[in-house]
Amino acid sequence: MLRLPELEVVIADSLVAALTRLAEGRHVRALQGGTDLVANLKTGQTKAQTVVALGPLSELHGIDTSGEMVRIGAGERLVDVAQNAELQELFPALTYALARIASPQIRNAGTLGGNLCLDTRCRFINQSDLWREAMGGCLKSHGHECHVIPGGGGCVAALSADSVPVLMVLGAEVEIARLQDGAVLLRRTRVADLYDTDGLRHVRIADGELLTAVLVPKLPEGARAVYRKWAVRQSIDFPLVSTAVRLDLDRDGKLKQGKVAVGVLGPRPRLIPLDRWVGRPIDETLAQQVAAQVFDRCHPLPNVLYDHEYRRERLRVEVLRAIRTWFTPTAAAN
Repeated sequence: MLRLPELEVVIADSLVAALTRLAEGRHVRALQGGTDLVANLKTGQTKAQTVVALGPLSELHGIDTSGEMVRIGAGERLVDVAQNAELQELFPALTYALARIASPQIRNAGTLGGNLCLDTRCRFINQSDLWREAMGGCLKSHGHECHVIPGGGGCVAALSADSVPVLMVLGAEVEIARLQDGAVLLRRTRVADLYDTDGLRHVRIADGELLTAVLVPKLPEGARAVYRKWAVRQSIDFPLVSTAVRLDLDRDGKLKQGKVAVGVLGPRPRLIPLDRWVGRPIDETLAQQVAAQVFDRCHPLPNVLYDHEYRRERLRVEVLRAIRTWFTPTAAAN
């Protein structure tokens, strides 16, 4: 049985109190659902001396769909976001993605903000202490070498969060809080800009900052997004390939603008604009060409437990299947 290390647990009674403790450094971690953090603390992949429980903070909760920008509290449970009827109507790709994360037990505890801040994963780090020690560690587990790219200067562990590709193509932003002179200040950044290329610290949130909400603009008429993932098992497993495709169509049913987001490549997801295909009808020819474009631009690394060349081919197939849903109703089931 894996046991938690000895920790100080602080229950924050205000956002100011939480931000004050988080500003003490990387040895203090925020705790909401705990589905990722607690497991990593048990295996020793994450080191901490203090965890700040955020459950009571009202600033992290609530779903407001009244404006053009929908606000979803970062502390909202995955199950509640996935089952929200208004969000299912506005953003079916997002609720679909969230409803397929892990298992019901994890979705009942995990939060949207936690999924956005999910730690990166790699077949050389997500192992037991004994296994990691036999390998001499790695950049992410207190070693000095990346085993995926020997001699590489940065960690290339993959971000496997299901929510991220969808939120990227939806043009979503995140709200991040920090303290300045005792007052809470909020900044906003696009989800597409939230991630860095180093898996050691892949989320661009500084010590003393806290993700408080996700802001998603409502889709214009003629716009739709689709999410596809592939994993060995239909539940529990993290995706080995994930992609979200958004197409905005004009009145004639031709492409007005579009984008594809791809996850599980490395620490930072990739966003690919489809500007070269503007004005084209949405048909099998376009689907094949966009899938080929994504295949050419994306090169999965051998950083998760499956053949990276097959994952690249599978990515092409998933993009193809996603676009087919625009003109072949049965494609969504394949």
